Amino acid sequence: MRIIAGRFRRRKVEARPGLVTRPITDRVKESLFEHLGEVVTGARVADVFAGTGTLGLEALSRGAAGVVFIEHDRRACELLAKNIHSLKLDEEVLCWRVDVLRTSFKPRGVPQLVPFDLIFFDPPYRMLEDLHAGAPLYRSLERLARDEVSSAEAQLLLRSPNRAEFDMPPGWSRTRVLDFGTMEIHWYVRGEPPLGRLDDRSLPQ
Repeated sequence: MRIIAGRFRRRKVEARPGLVTRPITDRVKESLFEHLGEVVTGARVADVFAGTGTLGLEALSRGAAGVVFIEHDRRACELLAKNIHSLKLDEEVLCWRVDVLRTSFKPRGVPQLVPFDLIFFDPPYRMLEDLHAGAPLYRSLERLARDEVSSAEAQLLLRSPNRAEFDMPPGWSRTRVLDFGTMEIHWYVRGEPPLGRLDDRSLPQ
């Protein structure tokens, strides 16, 4: 895997092979960040189900203020820490090994990294099959929508298989879906969606 653009452009990063972390492809990542544009600049980012950190590291390369990487898998965390160290980003990030289904999303000792302005949320696809009111993953998304966790206009991007069906808490409003064929990225904002951006399904350019 590599970083596409920004201060670490073309730098390679470690990715765990296999299906455990499902790293996002360079093509999808490039298109996604083209859509994000200036949203990334100065943002406090949470990379939830971070894997080895490809999305959070790309955000930092493109001007994010800092990233909290949230991942529970031990081996993925080891590779993530290696990526962070190789890019000399230890002062700009927190690598937080914690269970997404149990965490408060309120890390201690890093007030400069919260509340989050931009959240990448990339759970294993099998977890989305059980995403409904009262389910553990649903409650995690409810906690992410709290004032002390995410900013008033925070944006959340959730990856899913194509045409997946699931429920989101009312604290998140979908504004559009980026369609990548076999997968989709659902784009949400906290609270009510901006006028003119109601659930617009769009194809990446």
